[in-house]
Amino acid sequence: MRKWLYLAVFVSGMTTLAAEMSASRLLGNYFGTSNLTWASIIGLILIYLTAGYFIGGRWADRSPHYATFFQILIWAAFSIGLIPLVSRPILRIAANAFDNLDLGVLFGSFSVVMILFVIPITLLGTASPFAIRLALLDSRTAGSVAGRIYAISTLGSFLGTFLPVLILIPLVGTYRTFLTISAFLLLIALLGLGVTSGWRRTLSYAWMPVILVVLAIFGTRGTDKTSTGLIFETDSAYNYIQVLQFGQTRYLRLNDGQGVHSVYHPSEYFYNGPWEQVLVAPFFNPPPVERTNIRRMAIVGLAAGTTARQAGLVFPNLTIDGIEIDPKIVEVGRQYFGMDLPYLNVIIQDGRWGLARSNQKYQVISVDAYRPPYIPWHMTTVEFFQLVRDRLTDDGVMVINVGRSPNDRRLINMLYTTIAQVFPNVYVMDLPDHLTPSFCHRSTYPGGKPDRQFPEPEPITRNPPLAVAGDGGEHPKPSTCPSAGHSVHR
Repeated sequence: MRKWLYLAVFVSGMTTLAAEMSASRLLGNYFGTSNLTWASIIGLILIYLTAGYFIGGRWADRSPHYATFFQILIWAAFSIGLIPLVSRPILRIAANAFDNLDLGVLFGSFSVVMILFVIPITLLGTASPFAIRLALLDSRTAGSVAGRIYAISTLGSFLGTFLPVLILIPLVGTYRTFLTISAFLLLIALLGLGVTSGWRRTLSYAWMPVILVVLAIFGTRGTDKTSTGLIFETDSAYNYIQVLQFGQTRYLRLNDGQGVHSVYHPSEYFYNGPWEQVLVAPFFNPPPVERTNIRRMAIVGLAAGTTARQAGLVFPNLTIDGIEIDPKIVEVGRQYFGMDLPYLNVIIQDGRWGLARSNQKYQVISVDAYRPPYIPWHMTTVEFFQLVRDRLTDDGVMVINVGRSPNDRRLINMLYTTIAQVFPNVYVMDLPDHLTPSFCHRSTYPGGKPDRQFPEPEPITRNPPLAVAGDGGEHPKPSTCPSAGHSVHR
């Protein structure tokens, strides 16, 4: 019986952390993955565990029986399996509230979903103190017994931290991850109850796994969100991914859906967005700049390849290294966004690490990985921008897309200060009538000044041609941008 006790403690610890990590993805798809979201999840889970520890100790003293212990775990497992079914309609309301910026409904939905975790996590919290009471046969060994129980539980928690993130969510999705960890804990608890207390008592809970199987097959069908135009959704190890289509135009949205990461149309190539800003980067060099001489480009934050597709049309001899951390986004790009481009070399890697491992020199490096409040800090340091400059050719330019809130320029100012320590000349483009600005940076020319001045960008009213050339071709003016601006550095 002691072996079944230890096994149950291990699995309960694993399930607790697996449920917490899965909760972060469940809520992150709708409320984002900011520090506030994470702090709320971790804080409330700790409160529920605190209640479980307190209740478990008193419960064990009143009923120190294996049957009670395993029955608690049975109900904990089953209640975890119900979370996906009960939370889905609430989270769909939250998704609509997020799209409409209805903060009251949004906060209410978040609170209701977190309340759903009260019962399972509190019951799981009772496992360790209850197991200590059952395993303790001699008060002189209380310390070693308690240490052994908590070590086993923590080891299970270690496994539970990685299991949903690396295996279950990418493989079966967020909802069925809850059902999977629920079913595994339920199996161990039922077997433990049967071995320690008789199989007749176990049969009284035989309906629970049947309910979980039904939920896995029928209960979580349909899409997680009811977004207008939704044609595809999936979970990856990094993101909840949506593809929306209106007419022939497709849009890539991630996680909470605030912002469009890529756009695709089979026959139109100008989207009046941030992607076009990248195309002017080589023209921050002294004229003439020949389009045919632009041969090497890197994109840090490839997404579904909008910038790569446009750049290939403007610069006919271009080869692009596109760095994207999420392999599932790459699959979606190839399936829905025409990212099967012969001149595009896709590198599935963290942006900084992928750039560091590259042995190429680039004429243009586009950094498109910033979207407040999700700023990858390791791409905001002096060391990162020095790495970018080291990967540029002598006439190379870095263009960086940075967003800001309407009245807050702190992110812009801080990035400017950091980048200016590496790039001698810095140009900031605030896109007219939009909330998001751009930087442009160049290296020093002989004499310390560039040989020409760049005018302030002007708004456009119609889609200009994408032919950007120094050989008599037409130069498009920087366009207005609905989501983010750009920085160009050299």
